[in-house]
Amino acid sequence: MNKTVKTKEEWKQQLDEETYRVTREQGTEPPFSGAYYQNNETGIYNCICCSSPLFASQEKYDSGSGWPSFWQPVNDEYITEIKDNTLGMTRVEVRCANCDAHLGHVFEDGPKPTGLRYCINSVCLNFEKKAE
Repeated sequence: MNKTVKTKEEWKQQLDEETYRVTREQGTEPPFSGAYYQNNETGIYNCICCSSPLFASQEKYDSGSGWPSFWQPVNDEYITEIKDNTLGMTRVEVRCANCDAHLGHVFEDGPKPTGLRYCINSVCLNFEKKAE
């Protein structure tokens, strides 16, 4: 995979203010506000910054958290997990492996078969509906 590398200014030109804040500055969108937390269509969720495929609708579920939640990524190689000690707690941050965009966090309270909950900000994703 060829990594996508851009300057801060290039990202600011490509992304709107909220998307930049969340993906490049490790922000979070408010719960229940994102475009995809209730999306039930079939398709692939790609990185908004570089279009890498990250999650499939088949692995999406309603966690009740207010953010799109998935029990596994499309491919483990497409994401990077980083220990996050901000906000006085220990979590695992999830980033796009191709462009280092902050996506959200992964928790160990998800459904079977993985037991994982990838809690992802909608603003970090671009949904590609499967052609019928």
